[in-house]
Order: sequence, then structure tokens, then C-alpha cells
Amino acid sequence: MPASRLLTELQSLGMRLTDTDGAASRRGGAGPSDHKAIQLAGQTVMVPIHTASSHRSPFSASPPGEDGAVMLLRDGAPVGRISFPPQPRYYGLQTSDGVPYWKIALLHGTDVLATTVLQTCIRTADRRTACQFCAIGQSLAAGRTIAHKTPAQLAEVARAAVLLDGVRHMVLTTGTPNLVDRGAALLCESTHAIKAAVALPVQAQCEPPRDAAWYSRLRDAGVDSLGMHLEAATQAVRARIMPGKATVSVARYLDAFRDAVPVFGRGQVSTYLLAGLGDTAAEILALCETLVGIGVHPFVVPFVPISGTPLEAHAPPSPAFMRSVLAPLGRMLRDGHLLSTDVKAGCSRCGACSSQSAYERAAYESAA
Repeated sequence: MPASRLLTELQSLGMRLTDTDGAASRRGGAGPSDHKAIQLAGQTVMVPIHTASSHRSPFSASPPGEDGAVMLLRDGAPVGRISFPPQPRYYGLQTSDGVPYWKIALLHGTDVLATTVLQTCIRTADRRTACQFCAIGQSLAAGRTIAHKTPAQLAEVARAAVLLDGVRHMVLTTGTPNLVDRGAALLCESTHAIKAAVALPVQAQCEPPRDAAWYSRLRDAGVDSLGMHLEAATQAVRARIMPGKATVSVARYLDAFRDAVPVFGRGQVSTYLLAGLGDTAAEILALCETLVGIGVHPFVVPFVPISGTPLEAHAPPSPAFMRSVLAPLGRMLRDGHLLSTDVKAGCSRCGACSSQSAYERAAYESAA
């Protein structure tokens, strides 16, 4: 089975875990949640393990053999050897005031440091405006993070993660604190402090600020790449799934992308699209074609329902649906010369939450 097909099936269907070792899985919170990072076929992927569908998955992980090897099984038959990234060494440290480093920033995949600078959002308090898939408050309520990570804390943890664990880039996202800069000011302060402490490429992620001058301010603060995440491709699905965020329309995002790309460069602005929320494959690909034309890298990820959210029972997209999007998208990105490996930092560069990069590689290999 081609690696792209196997990875797509695994991320859509999830995996049942038995007695395995490795880094702890993630429950709740912003970013990839209810997942576990595994290494398979030379790639690190985030695989759902705490969702309802994953409990019915044909995929499972074997207990470690005598040599410590763990096999990925499909219906009980081995399909590949897997491993789990080890616990990061910086997780054992804490700040001078007693905050564990892992509460400030987490390791995503194997070499990406990620944090939600502000673990609250103006949209979450009211279900009429909250994104139905969002779990940003869960890890805060459970005491697994802190509400606001200061620039000094982020710089301290970033430096340790680079020195101790070889982290190669960092993602700074945030809950939306206001409807004006939408978190850009927080991201500027945070990035400036990190860059003063350690040479580390940084992606900042926020909704489009009202004033386009914030893109230059973010760049001048040291931000290498910018993520502005649409989540859904059509305005109808956005209004149904994320009613508050949908007030910033798809058209407004496209204008923001046109403002940001000249500042950061072609391919250094990206957007995250969740497949399986109701957009058709044709609608997702039509938007991606527009984005590629602007110079934005679209990162298409299978939707993973998170426990405790209104969409916890929502079915993830089928592997066939994901292939129908990712195969033509890989060719589209090849033709547009927008490789994920050229993105300096962020979700597109990491690629662990989607098998998209495998389709990018397949498209380039087929044209060689």
C-alpha cells in the first residue's frame, strides 16, 4: 500500500492502542487533540486515539516485542513498524516561579514547539458565537496549561527546547482577545522575546487583524510565516460550525491573504482547512485553487471530533474523501510551486496532522 494511502486511512480511522510506550497523548485543548504522535514510513503523524471512531478502527498497535519493536496492525495483520517520540527533556524543567515548562509550550510531532499564548477567546463563552469544534478551554480547566504565557516564559522554554530537544521551529497561536488586532499584538510581543533568546523560526497564527499594518509589525517582530485559518471552505459551513468566526467572511480572509503575502512572501502565509465539516471536495479544491493563485499554502486536515465539544459525535471524513481532495491538491501545489517543505515554520511545514505532504511528494515524483 502506498505510504500516502496508509497515512490517510490511519488519520481518518484512528488507531486502537494496547500496551505501548512513548510520549503521552493529548486530550482537549487547542491544536491537535485526542491524538498521539507516531513515526511511520519515515514520517511523524498525529493519529486520533481518544475519539469514538478510533475505538472502532481496524488499526491497532501491538505490544512491544522482545526487541522493543511496535507494529501497526490492520485487522490484526502487520502493515508497518511504528515508534513513538520520546518524552522531551525540557518537560522536566520549570520556571523560577514553579510553572512546569510543558504547561507553557508542548512538543508537536518530533521537532515543533507549539503554544497557545492566550488560552481564552472572546467567542467561547457564548455557544451562539463559539466554534463547535473548539476545545481551547479544556486543558485550562483541567490545569494542564496556564491562561496567558508571558513573553519571558515563552523565550525561556523555547531556548530550552532547542538546546535539549533539537526543536527546529515554533508555532504561536492564540485565542482571539479582541476584534481589532485579533491577537497580533500578543504575538508580536511573544515573538520578539523568543527571537532575542534563541534563533528559532516562528509561525504566528491569528484571525485577520482589521489593520493590514499588523502584517509588517509581525514580520518586524521576527515572525517568519503567518497562519490565518479559515477552517471551513464555504461561508455556509462556516456560519453553521463557527458562527462567531464566520462574521469574518471568506472574502475578508482572501483580502487579508492578498495583503499578507507581499509582506511574508509567496508560500509563507498559510491557512488550515478542516475536511469533513460539510464542504464538498469540489468546494475545498476550488478555494485551494484561489489560495494557491494568491500564494497561500492551504493545509487540508481531516476533521477529528474532540470529546466534550458539540461536534464530539460528528463523523470524521472517510479515507476516500480525503484522497479525493489531497491527490488533486498535491498536483495543484506542485504546479503552483508551493511546497510545504519551503514553509519556514508552522503547521504546513510540520505536516503531522495530515497526509497532505505525502501527496505533494507523489505529485513531484510523478512529474520527474
